Amino acid sequence: MSRMLSIDLPDIENILALNPRVKTCASLRSTATTKTDKAHWKRNADKNCSSYEKLENNFDDIKHTTLSERGALREAMRCLKCADAPCQKSCPTNLDIKSFITSIANKNYYGAAKNILSDNPLGLTCGMVCPTSDLCVGGCNLHASEEGAINIGGLQQFATEVFKEMKIPQIRNPSLPPPEELPESFHVKIALIGCGPASISCASFLARLGYSDITIFEKHEYFGGLSTSEIPQFRLPYDVVKFEIKLMKDLGVKIVFGKGLGIEGMTLETLKQDGYEAVFIGIGLPEPKRDHIFEGLTVEDGFYTSKEFLPLVAKASKPGICACQSSLPSLQGRVIILGAGDTAFDCATSALRCGARRVFVVFRKGFTNIRAVPEEMELAKEERCEFLPYMSPKRIIMKGQHISAIEFVRTEQNDIGDWIEDEDQVIRLKANVVISAFGSILCNSSVKEAMTNIRFNRWGFLDIDAETMQTSEPWVFAGGDIAGLANTTVESVNDGKQASWHIHKYLQSLHDCLISEKPELPLFYTPIDLVDISVEMAGLKFLHPFGLASAPPTTNAAMIRRAFEEGWAFALTKTFSLDKDIVTNVSPRIIRGMTSGPVYGPGQSSFLNIELISEKTCAYWCKSIAELKADFPSNIIIASLMCTYNKNDWTDLAKMAEDSGADALELNLSCPHGMGERGMGLACGQLKSP
Repeated sequence: MSRMLSIDLPDIENILALNPRVKTCASLRSTATTKTDKAHWKRNADKNCSSYEKLENNFDDIKHTTLSERGALREAMRCLKCADAPCQKSCPTNLDIKSFITSIANKNYYGAAKNILSDNPLGLTCGMVCPTSDLCVGGCNLHASEEGAINIGGLQQFATEVFKEMKIPQIRNPSLPPPEELPESFHVKIALIGCGPASISCASFLARLGYSDITIFEKHEYFGGLSTSEIPQFRLPYDVVKFEIKLMKDLGVKIVFGKGLGIEGMTLETLKQDGYEAVFIGIGLPEPKRDHIFEGLTVEDGFYTSKEFLPLVAKASKPGICACQSSLPSLQGRVIILGAGDTAFDCATSALRCGARRVFVVFRKGFTNIRAVPEEMELAKEERCEFLPYMSPKRIIMKGQHISAIEFVRTEQNDIGDWIEDEDQVIRLKANVVISAFGSILCNSSVKEAMTNIRFNRWGFLDIDAETMQTSEPWVFAGGDIAGLANTTVESVNDGKQASWHIHKYLQSLHDCLISEKPELPLFYTPIDLVDISVEMAGLKFLHPFGLASAPPTTNAAMIRRAFEEGWAFALTKTFSLDKDIVTNVSPRIIRGMTSGPVYGPGQSSFLNIELISEKTCAYWCKSIAELKADFPSNIIIASLMCTYNKNDWTDLAKMAEDSGADALELNLSCPHGMGERGMGLACGQLKSP
C-alpha cells in the first residue's frame, strides 16, 4: 500500500496544483526554467530569420482571411447594419455588404453568396485578395472600437466558399424569355480579349443580360489572367479561379485559348470582318518596366522581372494550370526584390518558397510611400522579409557570369517634395538573385498594331471614357490594367461590370431597341431560385411567406414600395381609419402594460408599444394601394382598418379599401394601441351589442 502511494503521489500533487489556491507567498522560478517551459508551451513561431525552412516548397493557402463557421457567425453578429453603410460606399463593385453579412448572421449562407455574386462574379477571389483595409474595412464604423472593424473579406470568403462546396450551377434570370424568343439583337457576336478578371466579369454580366454568342480569346493555355499567373497559389488557389470560370461558362460563354490580338493575324479589323459587333479589351499590361542598368541580363545571370518570375512560380505550384510539369525557379542565398508594390511583395514571399535564404525588399521611397496594400506588406514582414527604403539601384556587379551585388545610392526628399539621389551616399548589397518589380507597360508592337485607330493617352493606356469604358472606336470597350483606371483585382472586376451595361446599351441602339437609362443588371441565379415557396391562404397566393406587418416599416407607401422592390411578398398597410377618426399624435412610445378594468381586461405587467394608427387619410391609403397594386400585381396588399363601434363606419371603410384594389382586409377589433378613449380597437371588440 505504501509503495502504491509513493508512485501515485506526484501525479496527485500535479492534479491538485491545477486547482486555484490562495497564495501565501510569492512564486520563485529561474529565468532559465521559464525559457525551457516557454519553448514547450509556446504556440506562435519564434521571430528569427530561419522561416525559409518551413516555407520552402510550401504553397498551402495561408488562410489569412479564413473564418470558421463559428467565427463567421460571431463576426457577422458584430455588424451594426449602418444606415449609410460606408463599407458599401467604399466597395468598387458596390456590394450590398450589410445585407450579405445579415444573411450570414441568419445562417443563410446561400443567400449571402447570391448577394455577393450578383454584384461581383469574382466574389471568392476578391474575398481572398481584396485590399479590404483600404476599401470596405477602411470605412467600417467599428474601426475605432475595441474589437476593431468587421472582417468583411473573411466573411465574403466564408460565404462564397460554402457556396462553392454546394456545386450548384449558375442559370440565366428565370424571368428572361428563352434564348430563342429574344430579339435578334441578343444573338450578335461579342468578343472579349484576355481571360482576366475584367473580361470574366464583363462576359458574366453580358450573359446574364441574355446575350448568347460571347467568346473570350486568351493567348495563354490557361484562364484567369493575372489572378492565375501573378497572384501566388498560397494567396489565391487555382481552384478558386476555376470555380468562377465554371459559373461563367454555365451561362454559355466560350473560351478560345492560344488566340489574342497580334497572334495569328488577329486584329480589331479582322474581328469586325468576322461579324463581331462589340469587343471588350481586358488584356492587362503584359511587359515589365526595366531599368536601363539591367539591359542584357537574363535568368542565367540571376536576373528576373516579375513578369518572368511569378508565371514560372505559378506554373510549378498551381495544379492544373498546365501539363508541362515545370519546376520552381531555384533561388539560393540572398534575393533582392526591387519595388514596393503588391507585385514586389508577391515576388518576395514567393522567393522564400523557392529556396531563398534571405529576401530584401528594396525601394526608392519611404515606408509611408509604399504602394502595396497593408495586407501584402504584413505577410512579407511576418515571413521575415527585410525592408530597405530610400535606395535607388545604380550599378550591377557581376562575378564571372553571375550577379554578385548591386550598388545603390541614397534617395532623399528635398524641401519642395521632389525625390533626389545623393551620389555621395553609396550602398552595396550582396545578391545572388535580383527580381525587378517596377510595374508593367504595353510596348508590344504587334498588339498595338492590332488596335489600329484606337487612341492611347500620354501614360500609355487606352484612352477611354471613364463612365462608359468606351474607346475612341465606339464598338470597342476596355477595362482592367490596359485602361489605367484599375489598380486592384476588384477594380478590374468593376471595369468589366461597368462596360457590360454600356456594351448592352450600344448593341441595342444599333438594332433600334430602347432600354432603360437606369442600369438594370440581372442578379445571380441558380436552380434553387426556381423552387416554388409560394403559400396559398384564404384563397390568396403569396409569392412566399415573408412580409411586413402593420407596423413602423409600413408607415407610408414609399416604405412598402421599397420592401416590394427588395423582394418582400406581402405587406399590411399601417392601420388607417375614416377621416372623422383620424389621429395626429402618432409618435412611437413604450409604456408599461395597462391596468385591469372593464374595457382593458386583466392587468398586464409587460411593456407595450403604443405607436398609434396611421395619421394619414383614408384617401391617401386607398390611392397608395391602387398605385402599388398596379406596379406590383403579384404582391399581396392587406388593408388594415379601424373604426368605432359603428356598423356603417366599418362598411364604408371596408368598401373604400376593397375598391382601391386591396387583396384582403384586416379588421382591428382587438388592437390595444391606446384608442380606447375613442371606443376603437380593443375597446370596440370588447363592447357588447346594445
